[in-house]
Amino acid sequence: MLLLLVYTYCLSVSMAVATDKSFPAQKVINRQFGDGLKNVIFKMIEPCEGKETFLIESSKGVLTISGSSQVALCFAFRYYLKNVCGAMKTWSGEHLSLPETWPEYNSAKQTTPYDYRYFLNVCTYGYTAPYWNWERWEKEIDWMALHGVNLPLATVAAEAIAERVWLRLGLDKKDIQSFFTAPAHLPWHRMGNLNSWDGGLSDSWQKDQIHLQHLILNRMRELNMHPIAPAFAGFVPMAFVEKHPEIKFNHLKWGGFDEKYNAYVLPPDSPFFVEIGKMFVEEWEKEFGKNDFYLSDSFNEMELPVAKDDTEGKHKLLSQYGETIYKSISAGNPDAVWVTQGWTFGYHHSFWDKESLTALLSHVPDDKMIIIDLGNEFPKWVWKTEQTWKAHEGFYGKKWIFSYVPNFGGKNLLTGDLGLYASASIEALHSKYGEKLVGFGSAPEGLENNEVIYELLADVGWSKSAIDLDLWLKEYCIARYGGYPKKMSEAWSLLRKSSYGTFYSYPRFTWQTAVPDSRRKSKVDMSDDFFHAIELFLSCSDNLKESDLYKYDAIEFASYYLCAKADLLYVKALEKKQMGAKNEANKLLEKVVALLQQADKLLLSHPLHRLDRWVEQARNCGQSVVEKDFYEANAKRLITTWGGIQEDYAARTWSGLIKDYYIPRLQLYFSDKKKDDWEEKWITTPWHNTTEPFQEPLDEAVKLVRDAVAL
Repeated sequence: MLLLLVYTYCLSVSMAVATDKSFPAQKVINRQFGDGLKNVIFKMIEPCEGKETFLIESSKGVLTISGSSQVALCFAFRYYLKNVCGAMKTWSGEHLSLPETWPEYNSAKQTTPYDYRYFLNVCTYGYTAPYWNWERWEKEIDWMALHGVNLPLATVAAEAIAERVWLRLGLDKKDIQSFFTAPAHLPWHRMGNLNSWDGGLSDSWQKDQIHLQHLILNRMRELNMHPIAPAFAGFVPMAFVEKHPEIKFNHLKWGGFDEKYNAYVLPPDSPFFVEIGKMFVEEWEKEFGKNDFYLSDSFNEMELPVAKDDTEGKHKLLSQYGETIYKSISAGNPDAVWVTQGWTFGYHHSFWDKESLTALLSHVPDDKMIIIDLGNEFPKWVWKTEQTWKAHEGFYGKKWIFSYVPNFGGKNLLTGDLGLYASASIEALHSKYGEKLVGFGSAPEGLENNEVIYELLADVGWSKSAIDLDLWLKEYCIARYGGYPKKMSEAWSLLRKSSYGTFYSYPRFTWQTAVPDSRRKSKVDMSDDFFHAIELFLSCSDNLKESDLYKYDAIEFASYYLCAKADLLYVKALEKKQMGAKNEANKLLEKVVALLQQADKLLLSHPLHRLDRWVEQARNCGQSVVEKDFYEANAKRLITTWGGIQEDYAARTWSGLIKDYYIPRLQLYFSDKKKDDWEEKWITTPWHNTTEPFQEPLDEAVKLVRDAVAL
């Protein structure tokens, strides 16, 4: 079939003024859905009271999508596919059983209540995207457009720009490059948590990242998105510290690392702060063009360098830092807006009282700052505090974005409070602080997991009222699986009472940490409701097996079922080991290993949850065998030992990682042999998959769960 896509620019739906087949929304649709679609018309319309809006009309086989922006058009197309056609395109694949003729439909105008829909986290660039190429980034930007995102974080190539600044300031290139961490750890370098770890960066890396960022920014801007670029936050190389002994630098601490890896930060009264910040923005815009938004955070999860009992000094220093960071950005671009992560205000809520945050914001114009209120699920489930936006009275007149952090470290087990996600932002929107609430979004540390959450949040970003989860889940399952049989409804009802009715920041199994982690307590819902939900889900296989997305979810859920059963046995094995009942412990361990091997083999048929993808992405960035090995080791280190006291923070339930890392490590622990440097050897030894997938993975998933029910 020939593609017939007519794109009409107009001041209103009825006033056509031009046609242009290079319309950016068309390109998204072509890339994601192919050239087989026909009879689709896109029209530009005016925003509704300054907010993005769309209309959908399908009549006599012609689908007309009208929107006020490129993103509005893309989101509207996704909305129609999901809610009218019962189709879905997402990270793990697609269910696109489209009808021969577009179904009749006529929607009311739908307008987002937010200026911005924010997406990504500084940490996403480590836990998911450190080694992405343009092909993968292109898919992600299309995903963003289809999910309504118009304010994405864009930090690629920050180090290449920083290198130019430090060279201008007279530092040696070797000292600059050794200041940077290896690629997977760069997010924590950018936030001032970590320097030099597993680093540094080569000339070829810097050059490739510059090229990649051009492609990323060009595409985002083509779609009328507003990328948030990185800005200088005060962190300097050791060589700069040594070059300026007259300056009293503050040496920060983070993550249990040796002090040689910790950051030095300029005091706010140093003239270098504004000068370097200005140079960074200038160099960025010289390379990538003018940008509207810049992200800068000076104390993410770190304490302010001031005596704890010096309240007056604390407030004075915070006021100076706020003023200086803003000036360092505006000196390079007077029109720019300073964006800051509000995570630390909730995370360190005892430090960030009203007076302290007011001091930080006191010298920044209200229209030149946006605070991203990250982690709105954490006050309820982790911190046990009042929501940060309430505690700080809507951030004292500054613009702000209501956001969630649905994922820590890229861990991929099921967790997330769907009820909270469907409704909590609506309270903020209609509160007395809603006037300055300019955005809604999510900032997952890792992507490609718990897809139901991100499909839901995409719809919340365009809704003025709470989502009806009963109706929404029915439409979601029909779009994702092609049906919603009674047992599927029952399965999701139980999931909402278990895994998707809770939120755990460290959803890891005990066998993933070898011994229970006493600092970051792992928690996974392994209730009867969880197990029965998966059994019910798999009982729908005969009806829904033609859907790839059902098959992938069935494989994933069945694997977690087996892993959970293994964990219950593993905890018993640990108890027997501690009691000295070695034979009983080893027998239990054999059962644990057998279950985990089955889960590992199942996940090899999943499109996302595999170590081979992670390793391949890293190795493809290297230009020599040595460089490929280096990038692979860095990628594997992040998801295993990490560094400092972060071990197993990014634990993944992945094929390859279960079989070749977790199983040998727990066997080593039970053998009473010294672990020595086994983990480091595994990290630095190139890995190759040696497992063959099941020929019929869906059938095997059903069978394996049925066999494990009684365990």
